Amino acid sequence: MSGEPPSMPVPAALGRKLPFGMRYASGDLRRDLLAGLTVAAISLPQAMAYALLAGVDPRFGLYSAIVVTAVASVFGSSSHLINGPTSAISLVVFSALAFFDPDQRIEAAEGMFLLGAMVGSIQIFIAVFRLGDLTRYISESVILGFMSAAAFLLAVGQIGNVLGVRDKGTGAQHVFYRLWLTLTEGDPINLKAVAIGVGTLVLALVGRWLVRRHRLPQMDMLTVLIIVALGAYWAGWSVPGIGGKTVIAVAGTVPAGLPTPHIPTIKFSWIGQLAPDALAIAFLGLLEALAIAKSIANETRQTLDFNRQCLAEGLANLTGSFFRCLPGSGSLSRSAINFQAGGATRFSGIIAAVAVALAVLALAPLARYVPRPALAALLLLTAARLIDPKRLAYTFRASRPDAGVLVITVAAGLAFGLDIAILVGVGLSILLFVPRAAQLKAVELVVDGEGVVRERSPDDPTPEGLVLYDLEGELFFGAGPELERCFAEILHQVEARQLDHVVLRVKRVRNPDVVCLEHLEHFMKTARRNGVTVLLAGARPDLLDALARLRFGEWLPADGVFPQGGDEDSATLAAIRFVHARIGKKPGGELFYRV
Repeated sequence: MSGEPPSMPVPAALGRKLPFGMRYASGDLRRDLLAGLTVAAISLPQAMAYALLAGVDPRFGLYSAIVVTAVASVFGSSSHLINGPTSAISLVVFSALAFFDPDQRIEAAEGMFLLGAMVGSIQIFIAVFRLGDLTRYISESVILGFMSAAAFLLAVGQIGNVLGVRDKGTGAQHVFYRLWLTLTEGDPINLKAVAIGVGTLVLALVGRWLVRRHRLPQMDMLTVLIIVALGAYWAGWSVPGIGGKTVIAVAGTVPAGLPTPHIPTIKFSWIGQLAPDALAIAFLGLLEALAIAKSIANETRQTLDFNRQCLAEGLANLTGSFFRCLPGSGSLSRSAINFQAGGATRFSGIIAAVAVALAVLALAPLARYVPRPALAALLLLTAARLIDPKRLAYTFRASRPDAGVLVITVAAGLAFGLDIAILVGVGLSILLFVPRAAQLKAVELVVDGEGVVRERSPDDPTPEGLVLYDLEGELFFGAGPELERCFAEILHQVEARQLDHVVLRVKRVRNPDVVCLEHLEHFMKTARRNGVTVLLAGARPDLLDALARLRFGEWLPADGVFPQGGDEDSATLAAIRFVHARIGKKPGGELFYRV
């Protein structure tokens, strides 16, 4: 991201502490105010456009830009992440509501509120059980592939609005088939709508160029929408004529009021229909939000709490469902603008929400004059900006597995929908991660003539008195077979060389689980019955805690474990000295091995 990064966090003694962990220093309020107003300027057209994309009333998008944005800013971890309606989430919401008939607008809206409550509940569950860190195992290729598919589907879905023709087909039909029906069996193309769409695109491109060239506040999208709406009104295209119809489609009437509490309608038949999409949106929302937050944090050096951010996402969507909101997540464009405009704290998100609320109260009746082709054109531009050719090329050059995940995720999104794409992508990431994590590395070590502990080569003589092995990797059930094979090989070597000591360097193993601990206990007891002493060198605190809980101390002597950092040189050296002392080996000079 470009732009000057915000200043580093202010020490407690220099800042004024605000609720929920925010601190303020001189100048922070001014920066947050400017950033918040800038974000609000782009939130207004985006919120309406994304509601249109989801197939619901534009006011629900505006409500989301108020409630979801504010709640997530209050409880979140990132200082710059802005939540609210997003294009990707809206596309999945449209797919989730496809089982409603087009005329069931009220039922579809209630279904969307229920969907938001389900999404929020899932995300809160993930946060409460501290599963937020698991999102790090979702490949970046999945997100990139998903965003590429979303961008393409977003563009396809807006072609009818730009052409000024009513979409044909139903939401249950594939988007490409609906486009075919719209183009072949739909109404004649409305040239006035095309003119509005093309004019909006041209003005938006010029506006973005001017903003970047002269470093102006990023209010180009709102400015373009106002200009186009005034032009359409002046031409009489957005003014109802005979029969109450307008020449071009308009966004619709938005009541001049704030969102009010509303309990979503709960129908068990809906829950079954919405459950897969709720799961997909929950994961997608967390991936979007955390990826954006981490991207900005890489520049600001802010430390993020993933589980806290997951909780904020869940609370925002759950609260929003009770205020008629479109489900949301972290917005890439609005978060980037917040950062580039100089936002200092999470208070900038609250300011943005308040500004949108004031705009809704003052300007909502004017939404009836906003041309729908103009909103569609802005969505087309958003779709183009979602695709990052440089990152795509980089991913394809990086590795074949990443490229394969990206292609499969895109294909799944285009063929089966975005909800299936995110689940397929997550499944592929897990399938790729587990085999890699299960690759436990076991290497035999030796002490060479210069006193250096290193990996044994084929030319090294057979070690005397002990066999020394280094284990590295995750000690979870997936590594169980490899660990068992390694232990069998060690026992075979001990028997073949007639040794009676084994030193296992375990400082590079992590997260032991019951399967691997059982293998370790069985190996050590088998070796003990055969008259072989097994020493554990470099044991980490998590392994020591597990050994204590399993009462290894009842049969394993205290001098059989050398904790990490327990020797002035290393735990490995301490274990080797211990063995040499027991077997009476006296190396020349002072025994000092470098590891």
